[in-house]
Amino acid sequence: MEGFGDLLRSAEQLTADVDTGTELPRIEQNLHQIMETSQRLWTKTAQIGGQDETDVKALILLGSKGLDVPHISHRLESLSTAKTFEPLEPVGDTDIQGFLRNERENNLLAVIEETKQNSFQQAEQRFWDSLQSEWDQEKQRILDTLIGSSPDLIDVTADSSSSMISDRVHMEGRSNLDNVEMAYARQVYIYNDRVVSRGVRPNLVDLFKEASVQFENKNVTELWTMVGEMSSVPACEGSDVADTRSTSRVQASLIAQARGFLESCYVEYIRNIVSSNMRQAMLGGIPGTYPLVQAFLKIKLPVQLPGLEDGEVDNLPIWPIIYYCLRCGDLDAIATAVRSASQDLGEFEEFLQEYMENEDRRLSPGIETKLRLHYRRAVRNSSDPFKRAVYCIMGKCDISDNHVEICDKTEDYLWLKLCQVSFQDKTPSSSPSDHLSLQTLQITLCEEYGESHFSAHLNPFLYFKVLFLSAQFEAAIEFLSRTDSNLRSHAVHAAIALHELGLLILPENTQTPILSRNPEDPSPMQRLNYTRLIIMYTAKFEATDSREALQYYFLLRNIHDTHGKSYFVKCLSELVVETREFETLLGRREADGSRRQGAIDKFGVDTQNVIETVADDTENKGLFEEAVKLYDLGGNVSKVLEIMNRLLSPLVSMAMTPQSKRDRLRRQAVALAERYQMQAVTGSRANTRSFYLLLDLMTFFDQYHAQEHDQALETINRLQVIALTRDTVDDRVTSFKQYTDEIRRNLPDILLATMNILCSKYRSIRSNTTQSPRGRLGSRPEDGGKERHQSSLRMQAKSLITFAGMLPYRLPGDTNARLVQLEVLMN
Repeated sequence: MEGFGDLLRSAEQLTADVDTGTELPRIEQNLHQIMETSQRLWTKTAQIGGQDETDVKALILLGSKGLDVPHISHRLESLSTAKTFEPLEPVGDTDIQGFLRNERENNLLAVIEETKQNSFQQAEQRFWDSLQSEWDQEKQRILDTLIGSSPDLIDVTADSSSSMISDRVHMEGRSNLDNVEMAYARQVYIYNDRVVSRGVRPNLVDLFKEASVQFENKNVTELWTMVGEMSSVPACEGSDVADTRSTSRVQASLIAQARGFLESCYVEYIRNIVSSNMRQAMLGGIPGTYPLVQAFLKIKLPVQLPGLEDGEVDNLPIWPIIYYCLRCGDLDAIATAVRSASQDLGEFEEFLQEYMENEDRRLSPGIETKLRLHYRRAVRNSSDPFKRAVYCIMGKCDISDNHVEICDKTEDYLWLKLCQVSFQDKTPSSSPSDHLSLQTLQITLCEEYGESHFSAHLNPFLYFKVLFLSAQFEAAIEFLSRTDSNLRSHAVHAAIALHELGLLILPENTQTPILSRNPEDPSPMQRLNYTRLIIMYTAKFEATDSREALQYYFLLRNIHDTHGKSYFVKCLSELVVETREFETLLGRREADGSRRQGAIDKFGVDTQNVIETVADDTENKGLFEEAVKLYDLGGNVSKVLEIMNRLLSPLVSMAMTPQSKRDRLRRQAVALAERYQMQAVTGSRANTRSFYLLLDLMTFFDQYHAQEHDQALETINRLQVIALTRDTVDDRVTSFKQYTDEIRRNLPDILLATMNILCSKYRSIRSNTTQSPRGRLGSRPEDGGKERHQSSLRMQAKSLITFAGMLPYRLPGDTNARLVQLEVLMN
């Protein structure tokens, strides 16, 4: 036994060991406290079980690795996945580092949140914009179809035999083109033929004017004369039409042509009046405008009117002669009248001389200022309306006076205002009312007066003339095209003529209405949707006269949509889909592989590219059978095989029914296969292999449904798609990975059909064995061969089950169950 001295030394040794820094924990508790703590821990540990015990062991393990478990648990509990991108809690103002870190993280989170919101908004906006655009296009297509096919537009008496373009017999037996439209279509065909042959391009206006002669309509003849006059202006090739038409040079030329047209028409009017009143006119045999005007005045002014000034010429007042000679556009006749006047006209001769020497019928600034001054001093208050009108025309002054005393017709008023249009820069001292610009005149005619003022719907040709001669081609064409269905063809072909001459202003977006305005264009300039106008016009007859419609679509070859596709190709694609006239329009593939040309080949375009584009559009619309024909026509074998595989795959296992979809596609596929094999044409390796394998599988299923089990089993064994022997299972599973989805989808049906064949053959052999007469032991000598055959069938069935189980392909659950059931029945 040790004494107290020994115990004291032991205690001191333990204390020294603690102070040396060893890993033993220092306990600052008395023995009683240590005992209570130990008792409490033991009691708690004894009560722990199940999941809690697992948690304790996990805490002990993590603690042994140096992890502060309570601290980590507290931090994990403070995290919230739902608040990942929410702003962090603010920190104390005195914690500078924490404040800066918090601000940085908050800014990053704010950027992430804002970007996420913007992405969602942009995606949603683009979705609705796309949906709205598609709906707008569909609505417009429906409206165009309804407008183009309205009953009042169809002449049911028009016979298709009147067509000089199309040599086919329509399915309906009738053409929707009347005689006027057919005559125009003939001229379009002639024009396109010259363009394609790269010969001398004819004047399209002259062609249409030539066709209008047979209509025996004075208004139509005058319309084409007017179009011919107004289109004879300089045009800048390759430049923007809106900018070109806004230049003073082109506008001055347009006004000169309009004045010339109105003046020539008035000469014809005077000549008709004089011819109808020869006795009163006493014209005589002297040619020229001057005697014609004198004869006209003898009818129009039988007596001297009060208020006429400055003498006479051959007993006729001088100023009416000067005005009507000016109205007829003959300045030489005015000079003759001035020289023959009974009185001196003073400074007017100087003004007239300056006016005649300028081809543009414009006075020099000095002479014009002098004439205006003289007008304000001596002529404005004159009682002679003809004198005032002559001064206002030559000096382009007093534009507010409409001279209603002598301009009692719309044509006279329009001619007077065109004469007063000025392109000279305004001087600082001049008033805006002293000059009339073409833009101001257009606004007055189109917006201030408008259709109601001119009674446009009662006399559409008159309002068309007002708009057209004031260089508002687009508004004039749009008005005439919507006013009367009988006038639509004239308006459309006027637009065609102007567009081919580069004088028509088109919108940047072809989805706009027929008539629209660009915010950047000066008022009242408008743009004509030429593409939509043509499509609306052809909608009437594209179903019955597809070749004629194709001629009009060719006029759109240089206009492209937002995706860069030519509207010629786009309209051709829609025409092919609507009419189904693939062979007529695009040609066909002969049995020897050669391509027979269609109507598209006459236009000298890249036929291959056109057919490819039409085929793509047809495929995108879900018309896969038609797409196969078009891709085959275009020589794209890979696409032909790809689509044919998709079409044949769902039909392989079906029973063959005459005139069914399966029968139709199978015959088409066989014809393609025979031609491709004869020409040694192939597509991609996978598609080519799948195509021929699908045809062979169709043969297998035809034999299976026809109960030709021996032939069917021989066929499937030769195709080497499935394993019927144990030594071929691995090879067949490996080969399966190389098959396309079109083949894999048919594997369940192939397995079931093969297992049914094996089971049927097994039952047939067993039934024959059971019913055959037996010997003393109940069997015949030949039963051994039948048993071997049955055993062979069972082995094939087991190999088939093994193959199905090893496939890296998920078969339907009922397929596996059915295979096992059939295999069990063979035992």
